[in-house]
Parts: sequence; C-alpha cells; structure tokens
Amino acid sequence: MALWGVKTQAGEDEAAALDFATQVFNNVPVLPKDAREATDVFYTRGQGDVLINYENEVLLAAQKGEEQPFIIPDVNISIDNPVAVVDANVDKKGTREVAEAFVAFLFTPEAQREFAKVGFRPVDPGVAAEFADTYPEVKTLFTVTDMGGWDAVQEKFFADGAIFDQIQADIGK
Repeated sequence: MALWGVKTQAGEDEAAALDFATQVFNNVPVLPKDAREATDVFYTRGQGDVLINYENEVLLAAQKGEEQPFIIPDVNISIDNPVAVVDANVDKKGTREVAEAFVAFLFTPEAQREFAKVGFRPVDPGVAAEFADTYPEVKTLFTVTDMGGWDAVQEKFFADGAIFDQIQADIGK
C-alpha cells in the first residue's frame, strides 16, 4: 500500500501506481510472510538489495547492530497500532479501571518516550520533537482512511483476485 501511495498521493493515477508496484515486486527475490521475517531474510541471510519494511523493524535491526543506510520516503503510509479495552473481557474480570488506565498511560509522554526508544514513532508532539533525529518528518503521510478505510482496502487490494493477486500474477511477465 505504501508503494501504491507513492504514486497516488503524488497525484498520479492508479495505472501508474499499479505499474510502479508491479515493477518493484518484479525485483523481489523472496516474499516473507511478515515484517520480522523480511528483516531476518535481509539482514541475517543477506538476501535482497533493498528492504522495504516498517520503520520500527529497521530501527530495531539497527539497535541490534545491523546498520544500513535507511531512507524515509517523502510519501509514506502511517501504520497505526490500535489499542482497545474489550468490554466483555474487562467486565467479566473486573479489570476495567486498570485496563482503561493502561490505555490512557500509553499516550503519556513517559510511555511515548519508551516506545520511541524501541523504534516506534511517537504520536505525542513534544516527544516527537525530542526524537526528531531518529524520526525525520514525512512530507506526505497518508493512512488507510485516506484509501477508503480497511474494508475498502481489503476488497481492492487483498481479496481473492484483487490488486495484490494481479501484481503477483504479473511478476516475471
């Protein structure tokens, strides 16, 4: 979706986005099942010339000594990590108060600093300023909401026969 947005968020049409994403995937020797495996394949096994991954994965690898040049593109997608209090669970266990306090704590400067130290871009503006060298500004940051929301993204990109399947089918042609 980040590859798609590089084109569409810059004002280009979906044909350009499809062509760009297909070109990139044509150069992918291995398609790991998730971000952590992609990091392992790239750093530990030395496969691939470029790693396109979540920012936190690259920063975590750097903390483990896997230093590589790392670029934040001008256009990028924000991958939010939601948190929720599950009513049925907290009501059953009587833990609502502590669960809600924990959720509130996650957004405090103290918690945001700890997240920032381990590779997660802080959402608190003050903490973001403290870590500006680690997390440079993204000029055009878009979200799944900008792409119509998760239901629309699922249908358009990831359902059977959708864009991701089309890209996979076009690889090597």
